[in-house]
Amino acid sequence: MLIDATAVPADRGGVGRYVDSLVAALDRAGAPLSVVCQPRDQALYQTIAPHSRVLATAESVATRTARLTWEQTTLPRLVRRLGVQVVHSPHYTMPLANPVASVVTLHDATFFTDAVLHSSVKARFFRGWTRTSLARAELCVVPSTATAAELARVARARLRMLQVVPHGVDDERFHPPSPEEVHEARSLVGLDDSTPYVAFLGALEPRKNVPSLIRGFVTACRGRANPPALVLAGQPGWDSQIERALDAAPHRLRVIRAGYLPFERLAGFLGGAEVVAYPSLGEGFGLPVLEAMACGACVLTTRRLSLPEVGGEAVAYCGVGAGDIAVGLGDLLDDDGRRATLAEAAQLRAKDFSWDASAEQHREAYGRAWLVRRRGR
Repeated sequence: MLIDATAVPADRGGVGRYVDSLVAALDRAGAPLSVVCQPRDQALYQTIAPHSRVLATAESVATRTARLTWEQTTLPRLVRRLGVQVVHSPHYTMPLANPVASVVTLHDATFFTDAVLHSSVKARFFRGWTRTSLARAELCVVPSTATAAELARVARARLRMLQVVPHGVDDERFHPPSPEEVHEARSLVGLDDSTPYVAFLGALEPRKNVPSLIRGFVTACRGRANPPALVLAGQPGWDSQIERALDAAPHRLRVIRAGYLPFERLAGFLGGAEVVAYPSLGEGFGLPVLEAMACGACVLTTRRLSLPEVGGEAVAYCGVGAGDIAVGLGDLLDDDGRRATLAEAAQLRAKDFSWDASAEQHREAYGRAWLVRRRGR
């Protein structure tokens, strides 16, 4: 099989972690794998997949238009030349003239259900490609039962053509941190070792509900003599409401916009927090929740879409409004014992999710897609 990794962004957000971890796990399992990637990623994939065939694109695919042009014209020729039997396109789009079986990963259905949470151009683009992939691919992989149900409801996906394959967690990068790792993460975001903090990790986009988190944090800290800081880590997005929420926060409360944090600091950042708050309006899976759990963090999230499939009974839940978040945060900040209990349960539950298991299920999907292609649907 061939995995098209050209859509992976340089910052290694959720999609990047998914593709990188899947490639590494497939390679460990001895899968006959080819990976095509952008030139900047060739050395990385050669390192994490040393037994696989790794090829870099000859032409630039840095922009979305250039990448789509390459996908529709050059990729089918490359597939013929390499003699692979299945092409896995891990981010919504696929080569329409693919000469072999196609597997496409559809990460969520929020471009249909919550289009206002995305830019209008992005929502139209991904709605169109979701419909196309559902109609043209032999099989689509989705990361949760909730996503499969949503796609069936809003995009008329045939459930027999969807395979639910949960993500895993990289337990080398995401683990209960040492005191040194926590100290380094604190120093990176500008905190001393004595200041407690609430952590958020994710892109600052409307779907993540960060303005409500900020307002809820402010309410939860009202009347506290030594309130924690709130640290927002992740790439800047296009949520214009964040600035308004920050401007309304009292000056005595410390809210830190930490920006993108390097991988080697994430375990210390997540595991060192009093609470990791992730009040998302909806996720296809919720990888940041799982990664925080693996770090032994006490997590507060919502019951929207797939998040209960990840958190189970090992996390705390709240509504998506600022008042609901305030109550959830306040209860956890006031209860050291409950935080410790949830942190321990979260670490244990995270062990149920592995990239090796995910890779095995992806191989099953590739086999199903090959049979569908062979039988002519």
